Amino acid sequence: MSIDWTALNAKLPTDRSGAAKAKRKELFSAMDMGNGILSLAEVDKGIRDVLGIDEIFDAKPAIMRAFQIAKKRGKSTRGAMGDDYIEFREFRFFLLSLRQYFEYWEAFSRTDSDNDRRISLDEFKSAQEKMEVWVGPIGDIEGEFAKIDTNGGGMILFDEFCGWAIAKNLDLEDDDDDIVVE
Repeated sequence: MSIDWTALNAKLPTDRSGAAKAKRKELFSAMDMGNGILSLAEVDKGIRDVLGIDEIFDAKPAIMRAFQIAKKRGKSTRGAMGDDYIEFREFRFFLLSLRQYFEYWEAFSRTDSDNDRRISLDEFKSAQEKMEVWVGPIGDIEGEFAKIDTNGGGMILFDEFCGWAIAKNLDLEDDDDDIVVE
């Protein structure tokens, strides 16, 4: 599947302009069930029904990672209950994270040739050439695989892949990086 990165970025109002903030308020309100905070279920449904981004809606691990990191962005102003949800002040960071983790999910999926949501050593070796376009040279491919496989399970899971992608500053060659991250 080919991702229209420009259209995707246009649906994620992440810059600090007044217009973008107003759009974020509109999106947040449309996703919110009326209590001023967003649950994972509200975010998930909102990605499909409010943002209308089916590609991201189908990338549940990316949604989960972005939600988890955003809700921990700062101490809740709503007490302990708020720490399990996204407040409006965390919503911009959520959108930025969602875009980034979706890029990691897309790279992960392009490497996971059998679509079992795990990357085997054989898949990793087979994808070396395209991964080097995203992260630069990988000298010892088996050693790199072992470093990424932090739980020692013999497969790279999405969480492990994300840690590596962040450390390597992974950047897909075909994505549109024109998203404002001030």
